[in-house]
Amino acid sequence: MNTRKLIVLGLVALVLLAFALGTQVYQRQTQQAQADKVAQETERLVRMHAPVLGPQNAPVTIVEFFDPACETCRAFYPLVKELLQRYPDDVRLVIRYAPLHQGSDQVVRLLEAAKRQGRYWPVLEAVLAAQPLWADHGQPNVELAFEAAAQTGLLDMARVRADAGSEAVTAILQQDIADLTTLGVNKTPTFFVNGRPLSTFGADPLTALVAEEVAKNRTGLEKGKKMSL
Repeated sequence: MNTRKLIVLGLVALVLLAFALGTQVYQRQTQQAQADKVAQETERLVRMHAPVLGPQNAPVTIVEFFDPACETCRAFYPLVKELLQRYPDDVRLVIRYAPLHQGSDQVVRLLEAAKRQGRYWPVLEAVLAAQPLWADHGQPNVELAFEAAAQTGLLDMARVRADAGSEAVTAILQQDIADLTTLGVNKTPTFFVNGRPLSTFGADPLTALVAEEVAKNRTGLEKGKKMSL
């Protein structure tokens, strides 16, 4: 290989390295900007209407901005449930809606209507199980999501359809969209653990952050017990 080719390859390598470093810096800056925004707008993470799975007074809160049509949300759901099972007294999940895909807003309305009959979680799981059937991003067939909910045998579907179009459900949807916009959430799922965003997206970072927050709380409890003795 001649000297000219070596120089060209070296320049290409330098350009690629600079691009990679620039991408990392941009991602860190974006994450820090979001963390700063969350710190200023903490009330936008958890709302009174938000569905909660796990102890209401759990010291560690996973907030998930969730889209029922999102394949990655569907893939992460078993992991999140496993974390709740691993820390049954320490962790709760709070669902916030980020209806970023076509038709997702209608399925959010279905879920909220199911919640009014005390059937939120089984219907959520039925909708996620049927997601490959109804959640075509180009042409979703939302009626199939309603059919999946009906097949649970748990719902008054006439009431579901009435509640889904109610002003109360519309207000919830509008509130969640306003909150995700303010917090800069632009993809799903987006997780916050006790207000902290993931440093990098993935199952391992989520698991590690939850474990860190649980350990931090338990250490604080132990210190409090020792001080009270």
